[in-house]
Amino acid sequence: MQSGIFKVQAQERIVFGSPAAEAIVAEAEHYGCSRIFVTSTKSLATLSDGPLQRIEQALGDRYVGTYSAIASHSPREDVIAATNAARAANADLLVAVGGGSVVDATKVVQLCLWMGVDTPDAMEAHAAGFERNKASSFEVPADPIRMIAVPTTLSAADFTSRAGITKTQTRTKLAFNHRMLAPRSVVLDPAATLDTPEWLLFSTGIRSVDHAIESYMCPIANPATESLSLKGLGLLADGLSRIKANPDDMDARMTAQFGMWHAIWPSTSGIYHGASHGIGYALGAGFGVPHGHTSCVMLPAVMQWNSETLGERYQALAAAMGKPDVPAWQSVRELIRGLDMPCTLRDVGINRNNLEELRTRALDYQPVLLNPRPIKTTADVMEVLELAY
Repeated sequence: MQSGIFKVQAQERIVFGSPAAEAIVAEAEHYGCSRIFVTSTKSLATLSDGPLQRIEQALGDRYVGTYSAIASHSPREDVIAATNAARAANADLLVAVGGGSVVDATKVVQLCLWMGVDTPDAMEAHAAGFERNKASSFEVPADPIRMIAVPTTLSAADFTSRAGITKTQTRTKLAFNHRMLAPRSVVLDPAATLDTPEWLLFSTGIRSVDHAIESYMCPIANPATESLSLKGLGLLADGLSRIKANPDDMDARMTAQFGMWHAIWPSTSGIYHGASHGIGYALGAGFGVPHGHTSCVMLPAVMQWNSETLGERYQALAAAMGKPDVPAWQSVRELIRGLDMPCTLRDVGINRNNLEELRTRALDYQPVLLNPRPIKTTADVMEVLELAY
């Protein structure tokens, strides 16, 4: 008889299908908040009528400011700058509008506000590391400021309590993890994704495909998580293909959002990921490759490498992709290619001279060591990298 623990984090509400601007006002009223500070990116701030501008306008007198300079991979300097701006505005609610980098940064802004952190170096005392189930060590105040997430991509950072923050000096990731870091509410508005560049929407969608597949392959997966993984994979494969065919199909965008939600929930419950994620961390922090693109180039390769010993497990994944007679890793690569996403390490600027450093960096991330087909040495990593090259 299988045993385990399904963890539930401190996320209270997921609002879907309503315009984000209206939903944010309703959520602020629900939580009794009157001083709302918004975090976002420069790309969204330059729009004249994007999701960021619509939310700022709808908040009216509740709006107390925006920090819109959070860069990719959530540099810790940006986290502190946003923290200090929110602190100066005396905010009582944070709203993150953007992709995974914005959402992860805002998770840690919460922590910095709770703990009085105001410098990048001071953040490190509260980092958890990438070890499975290890949480950050701090005591949450009695009435902590929380956040709402409005995703504009399909990265699914909005549903997790973990955040990856980049230490720019060393090009490495700092991990923060506490159940209270999860956004209190998530607002899924397909219209909020309309201004997202196609490459970013599709690559983050593949990131969520990565969540679904690696959680399904996890050795401690269970019937509750497996059903979520497979459903998420099917929704994503369907939704992404339909968006590619018709970018204005709002139902397809909502389908993809439900897919990312299903795909990430096994991870929030305690199921862990494998080498595609772990090598992806090394690619992102060490070489500046966007998270979505790391999954585009690494996921099929890791699946192919795993299939040599775990092939039977992939049959359910192949069926979820709608192609039961095609190896799952091939169907995933076909999906990526059909979305015009990069398929090899060369496509994302990694040359053969980088592979030595990459394979060494990869072993610093525990998901690589937790891969279902064991990866123990840099030689093992190199076998996977060759499949991706």
